[in-house]
Amino acid sequence: MSLPILTVVAAALINNNDEILMSCRPIGKPMAGMWEFPGGKIEPYESPETALSRELFEEIGISVDPENMHPVQFASHSYADFHLLMPLFLIRKWIGEPFPKENQKLKWESVHTMKACDMPPPDGPLLESVKNFLRTTAIDRC
Repeated sequence: MSLPILTVVAAALINNNDEILMSCRPIGKPMAGMWEFPGGKIEPYESPETALSRELFEEIGISVDPENMHPVQFASHSYADFHLLMPLFLIRKWIGEPFPKENQKLKWESVHTMKACDMPPPDGPLLESVKNFLRTTAIDRC
């Protein structure tokens, strides 16, 4: 069966302590209480980088230059009524301090000890890709 494709974009924001910023889906949204990478839908005629920059400002109040977005991996996951395609970008440089603007909780967690539990199905497998990317690639810190 063919499903409509929903394309979203996500960020693995990594601070100087190698902690990753996670966002908890608020009550009233599907998968409420699960921890995910911040991001959101790509609007028509938007590049993934432009969409991610817009979503990060709308959701957590930070500004990110697309030049500081490094593609790491993507998720492809079928739900009952749509298929999700989600590129993930690693980001170490941004302007501002992340804060919750959409009733979500935020937390910094060590990328080295973080587990994929309590994450939506597309997000969990991306965690290993982030860890591997950090081990093998030098990206400027904030």
